Amino acid sequence: MFEDLCGKTIIVTGGAQGIGKGIALQLLRLGAAVVIADQDEEAGMETLSEYAAWGEVRFVQTDVADEASAAHLAAEAMAWRGAIHGLVNNAGIANPGATPVEQLSLDAWNRVLAVNLTGAFLCVKHAVPHLRRARGAVVNIASTRALQSEPHTEAYSAGKGGLLALTHALAVSLGPEVRVNAISPGWIDVSAWKKSRQRSLPALRPIDHAQHPVGRVGAPEDVAAMTAFLLSEASGFVTGQNFIVDGGMTRKMIYVE
Repeated sequence: MFEDLCGKTIIVTGGAQGIGKGIALQLLRLGAAVVIADQDEEAGMETLSEYAAWGEVRFVQTDVADEASAAHLAAEAMAWRGAIHGLVNNAGIANPGATPVEQLSLDAWNRVLAVNLTGAFLCVKHAVPHLRRARGAVVNIASTRALQSEPHTEAYSAGKGGLLALTHALAVSLGPEVRVNAISPGWIDVSAWKKSRQRSLPALRPIDHAQHPVGRVGAPEDVAAMTAFLLSEASGFVTGQNFIVDGGMTRKMIYVE
């Protein structure tokens, strides 16, 4: 279904671990050339080694919150392949220790927003001239936390909410040459998708799965499938939208009994 992705060059930020790693693998399996951008050099080099057999893949150590680093990422992708057809803004960090707002430092707040929101802006800014020429697509990985919250997630929720607004703003500004959409994952278990020294088997209980109308907790492959669709020509009439990939969890009313 996504044959048009074959041969295209796609950047995946935060692509060395977690959801981003799952997205990178899916795209490689579909024949895309993938630039894995990640700040963690150990995870990046490990993923590069694991994925080399799947196709054309390159690792570029990147701090998306640093403009020079974001510019370097786009330049490296162009030097490698001569084009950028897709950008997946997946890099993100959470509130440190789920800190209560009255204890949350300004530095911690700024760092979360810098990575989760400003980082996406910077990567688009430096990739967009090449995306325009390729009539490419951007996928921003937000979160259901942009729509609902747990306690003490102010910086994370604000950053992901801003990413949804950035998504529709960019879709209007960059169309028709570039389409921009977002995915808001729910509970995605990434325990098996971390670098090897932090990897573990899933520790999920029946009650965890039962919270989801589909009957299970999500996996990176679930987000990767939607990402491939939004990068492909199959979604050519779709832009400025947010797709919730959460197994229906945010549609389920929960009462304390």
